[in-house]
Amino acid sequence: MYRQLDPAQIIETARTLSSRIADRFPGSGLSRVSIELLDVARESQASIERTSGPYWPLRLLAFSGLVLLIAIVVTAVFSIPLRGASGGWFDLAQGIEAIVNEVVFLAIAVFFLFTLESRRRRALALRSIHELRSIAHIVDMHQLTKDPDAVMAPERATPSSPQRRMTRFELSRYLDYCSELLSITSKLAALHAQHVQDPVVLDAVNGIQNLTHGLSAKIWQKIMILDSLADVARDEPSATA
Repeated sequence: MYRQLDPAQIIETARTLSSRIADRFPGSGLSRVSIELLDVARESQASIERTSGPYWPLRLLAFSGLVLLIAIVVTAVFSIPLRGASGGWFDLAQGIEAIVNEVVFLAIAVFFLFTLESRRRRALALRSIHELRSIAHIVDMHQLTKDPDAVMAPERATPSSPQRRMTRFELSRYLDYCSELLSITSKLAALHAQHVQDPVVLDAVNGIQNLTHGLSAKIWQKIMILDSLADVARDEPSATA
């Protein structure tokens, strides 16, 4: 139960987070991003369920190629003595060489057919991971202008500075929501690595996890600065007293 990620639990977590963001920041861009992430989570679950099972059209095609390869090899083996009987050893060697070449090319073709299903799974997983990477960057764009300077020194704003009306508490909650969205994004990527054992997919998932970890680290630096401001504000009355 606790050895694999549960897609249903991740979707429920994403839904709860989306509701929390909508309650705190109704109509905000971050709220719309959370809704989009929830949709991607549901689509990821449906995609994983489709690709986890066998894709029979490709499997039947691969097995048909295998049966054809076996039939050609058996037919060729029985036909070699006939070729050798009429032309001697030289014709026999040529016949064996021709059969070997045909078998090698057919074996490569059958191997390609057997890898088509894994290639299909890889393509679908990489498409979903690409969407998650885009969402991670969008979350980063939303927190980009949410700096503690707006709370520490609002008088330093310039005419070109973005409008910042959040209090210290609201800004802290906003940044925390961004970090949670990045965490869910990382877990959705890990779902694909859990169900698709492919080195290319694993590498892409590791890239998403490194990306979200780095972005979340930047966010938590801002949250720590805001927390230090709260500590200073609590200490000032006691110091004055």
